[in-house]
Amino acid sequence: MDGIQMNGTEDENTEEGRYLIFSIDNESYGIEIRYVTEIIGIQTITEVPEFPEYIKGIINLRGKIIPVMDVRLRFRKRPREYNDRTCIIVVDIKGMSVGLVVDSVSEVVNISEISQLPQMKQVNQNHYVKNIGKIGNDVRLLLDCEKLLTDDVIHNLNEIL
Repeated sequence: MDGIQMNGTEDENTEEGRYLIFSIDNESYGIEIRYVTEIIGIQTITEVPEFPEYIKGIINLRGKIIPVMDVRLRFRKRPREYNDRTCIIVVDIKGMSVGLVVDSVSEVVNISEISQLPQMKQVNQNHYVKNIGKIGNDVRLLLDCEKLLTDDVIHNLNEIL
């Protein structure tokens, strides 16, 4: 799969309400298109010792070293072999380019009907899901990209990059 460039051609106003939809297992998630710089096929990932399990390592993308996170592992799901549908979504989180490994990418959609997550009285609140987007009769969990990486992990990644 060739890389698909996302940013740079549209202004901020046309990106509002637009989400890139991707899948992990049978669940569909959305991330705001403003974070996405490109989508590439899976490629060789060089492991880096002593990082959290969900940080698979780094890739060299046209001369730029980018850390890669397996979103499946970040969400504490079972690991799965990568295949021809597996993609890396390159996003810009807090000024750092990060690759997000997902099972597949489906489309970019406009979501105008967005609801807050119901408040749950439990210790382990879901930190990654920001809102719920409704598309017809379907719902998509809309992620908060900036919470995918903790400040500690960002600091450690900056140390080696």
